[in-house]
Amino acid sequence: MYKKIVLVVAILTLVGCSSSKSPIVTTKAGNSNYKKGNVHTSKNTTSTGKKTDKEVIQSTSRTVVTSDGINGYVIHYKDIAMNNMKKYGIPASIILAQGILESGAGQSTLALTANNHFGIKCYKDWAGETINQDDDALQECFRKYKNPQESYQDHADIISKRTRYASLFSLPKGDYKAWARGLKKAGYATDPNYPEKLINYIERYHLDQFDNLVLGKDYVLDKSQNANAATKVVLNDKTNQYEVQKGDTLYSISKKYNIPVEELKKQNNLFDNAISVGQTILIKK
Repeated sequence: MYKKIVLVVAILTLVGCSSSKSPIVTTKAGNSNYKKGNVHTSKNTTSTGKKTDKEVIQSTSRTVVTSDGINGYVIHYKDIAMNNMKKYGIPASIILAQGILESGAGQSTLALTANNHFGIKCYKDWAGETINQDDDALQECFRKYKNPQESYQDHADIISKRTRYASLFSLPKGDYKAWARGLKKAGYATDPNYPEKLINYIERYHLDQFDNLVLGKDYVLDKSQNANAATKVVLNDKTNQYEVQKGDTLYSISKKYNIPVEELKKQNNLFDNAISVGQTILIKK
């Protein structure tokens, strides 16, 4: 009898211990209810669109611009460039190509905050406003202008008056390749590929047509080049040109031709209301 009692107690003890243990839950790898999100990988891909749709211009800051943006820049500043060619002898194509490259077609930080379109640094002879920005060295001093026109004027003064650039003016005005290489040789830029970059923009966007206009030469479009990227000055019977006179504003021109200011800006790819004497405004009705 005693043995039976002991056996029953032992059985009850074992059952109690077994029921008091915490259950162990195991999860198989890859068998959870977590849903994977879409995984985005970054690859160096080539766009299937036009190669000139977007590009990065390495000015004093990396700037992404479109072909339309570059064309708009050319239309906006071509008249200033041609006037400076007439007055100072610097090819308009070179002026525009430098402006595109140095300012990211007007969209670089330096161009937007300081109206500096040519990456011109302060140097000792500058008494105007300044702005500091990283370039070849940290926080270099750059000139700050009231408007882009002042930047174009300063660029012309520097190229035409400093002795280091004197040799450029013995080159033919229509030889943009010689001018591009001459600028590098004279020390305008430290980039070893600077001449090729200027030449590339001139040929892609047909900037030499403005040299020919100043020189009185006919311009023949090279069909082997990308005509879609070119800024051709083409007028039809519904398009008129107006040359900006002293005292004109975009508002006064809009009133004269009964066209809203915003429409004028759109027609001429203008980024703001700034215009200059001698600039050509397209009037489309």
